[in-house]
Parts: sequence; structure tokens; C-alpha cells
Amino acid sequence: MKTSIFSVNDAREAARKRMPRIMFDYIDGAAGEEYACGQNISVLDQIRLQPRVLINIENRNLKKTFLGRQWDLPFGIAPMGMCNLTWPGADQMLATAATRYNIPLGLSTMASSSIETTWDRAGSNSWFQLYVGQSEDIAFDMVRRAENCGYDTLILTVDVPMVALRPRERRNGFQAPLRIGPKQFFDFATHPQWSIRTLLTGVPKVANNEASNTGGKKKFVRNESRGKVDWNFLDRLRDRWKGHLIIKGVLSTEDAIDIKKAGADGLYISNHGGRQLDSAPAAIEMLPVIREAVGDSFPIIFDSGVRNGEAVVKALACGADFVMLGRALLYGIGGGSNPGLTSVIELFIQQVDTALAQIGKTDINTIDKNVLLEKYASMIFNGQ
Repeated sequence: MKTSIFSVNDAREAARKRMPRIMFDYIDGAAGEEYACGQNISVLDQIRLQPRVLINIENRNLKKTFLGRQWDLPFGIAPMGMCNLTWPGADQMLATAATRYNIPLGLSTMASSSIETTWDRAGSNSWFQLYVGQSEDIAFDMVRRAENCGYDTLILTVDVPMVALRPRERRNGFQAPLRIGPKQFFDFATHPQWSIRTLLTGVPKVANNEASNTGGKKKFVRNESRGKVDWNFLDRLRDRWKGHLIIKGVLSTEDAIDIKKAGADGLYISNHGGRQLDSAPAAIEMLPVIREAVGDSFPIIFDSGVRNGEAVVKALACGADFVMLGRALLYGIGGGSNPGLTSVIELFIQQVDTALAQIGKTDINTIDKNVLLEKYASMIFNGQ
């Protein structure tokens, strides 16, 4: 299957045409009026890199060591729920890509594939992302399962005390588990390729919730409150989990400092891609502030609004150690299945590599604020 994907926007447009509207809007949509989602992209776009010339830039290196392991690229796959709704087999495609490119794969609690299945597919490239609903028993059972498989990195997401109102999902009648009425039936009927493949492979379910819903435990429900996660829970989780513990969804310097004190191994700066608080700041605005607050050596991951390889370089320059890609990869899958995913990943690799050459760098590990145009560096790091 050939794809015509030469930018993430190409992938997005292909996905919009190829996927049922309800599914496209699920991955493309955001909270409220989608201001936060737009700001993530526009603020990143406004940051300028400083081109340099007459520097030998042969033999460039994109390998990045993070959490004690060398990865072949400075970016990985963000945890995303129900990816198989994008296209049947999406989870398998992402796992294959993680091993092929030697990058981390974040497996969401809300994934279509289980903790065990993902480990079988991607092995030690797999990280597990934990949501905690009304039942802490289910949460700790998932932690146990991840530990038994061999996962060494756990990502606790803390920025979803309640699932935000997302107008596109509500207009389309999106629910998990999926319910099909006349409107949804017509949507699926006009996208037969997606629908037939989904019928043949089975309607995706939230695999981890099903696997841990045993012994009379309360079932995890997508829209239930997740507000029970507090500092006491973090302490208990830190005591229970002996591997790397990353806290995701941090935008406050005060929270960042306290999380570091609580014994976490790193921060994940993100505003959930604009899918939670529509009035939240762009994640990139908070990244350098939080970096200054926690010090130069504390591990930081970044996502939200990354739509090209230059944005990856900008995030590293603003203080991130590693970057995760979310929607961009799902656009590739939705627009072109596995070849579409490969096209998007290769595009990011080429864009990061080309950006390095243009700014006179040969090693991704040497990226810092000095690659930013001076006035932008002053604005970002000095609050001017």
C-alpha cells in the first residue's frame, strides 16, 4: 500500500477521509472549544531556531539515552487509549514500530491490547501508563501484572480527575464501550473499509480493564471520577513499584517540585494534548519553567502539539530530555494503516535530522537553549 504522506497535515487529511467521522473526531478532538489544543501547536510553531553555517555536520547522531537505556531516536510513542478504533490492528502496528525503530511504546490503561499482549509484541520497549478509577484494587492489580511481565517503567497519569467535556465526541454520540445507533450506523456504512475490517477483527474493547475486572472488583468506567489519586496514593504507589515511576500531566512548578520530593523518577510535561482543561497553558510554555524548578538533571518527558521534527528539537531545547508523539502517529495509521505510520515516523526522523544539520549540530544530545533564536530564548527562559 502506497501513501501520499509528506507532512502530518497530509496524514491528518487522509485519516479524515478514510475513517468514520466518529472515530476521526475521537482522536482529533479536544476539550471545550479546542483552544488549548490549538495553542499547543501555535506556540511551538512560533519558537524559532537559529540557523548556523560553515560547520561540518556530517555523521549526525539521533540516539538518546533516557532512563538508563539508549534509544535510537529522541522520541517515542505516547500512551493513547483505544488506538484500534483508529484502524483495526493499530496497537500491533505501534508495537512493531517500537521494536523496529527501538523507541519506547507507552501502553495506556485504556488500550485495546492488554498489558501481557503488548509485552509479547514489544518486550522491554513497553512502558505502562496507569489510570486510577474508583477501585484502587484494579489499579494495583494492573501494576502487579505489569511487574510480572517485566515492565520497568510506569507512567501515572494525574491530569484527568474528571474526563473533560469534548463537544465532538458528544455530537457524534461517542461512548466507550461503543454503542451503535442510526447515526453511527450510517457513519460506518459510508466507510466500508474500516467497518468491514473492524467486523472481521472484532470491535475493540478496553482490554486491561476487562482483564483486571475479577473477583467482584468494581469495573473501570471511562467517564467516572479519577479524583481519588492524591499524594497519599502516590506514596503508596512509590512504595509498591520498584521500577522507574514517571508522573504525567504536570504543568505546575509547585507540583513538579513536590513530585520530585515524593520520589518519582521523572516528570511528563503535558496538557493531555488539549483534551482536558481548555484554559490550560500550552505545555511548551511550562516546560522551561518546570525545568528550572527541578534542576538540570531530573528526567523530563514532553508531549502536546508536536506535529513535526523541528518541534521535537524545540522541545529538547526548552528542557525536555525525551519527546513522545501521539496524534501524529494515529493520523498516519488512520490515513494509511501501517505504511502510513511508517511514513510519519520516517518523516519525523528526516525532519529532526535535517533540523540538526541546519542549526549546525551533529549530536541530538547537545541540543540546549542556545539553538534557539536569542530573542525567543530570552522570552522562554527569562519570562520576557
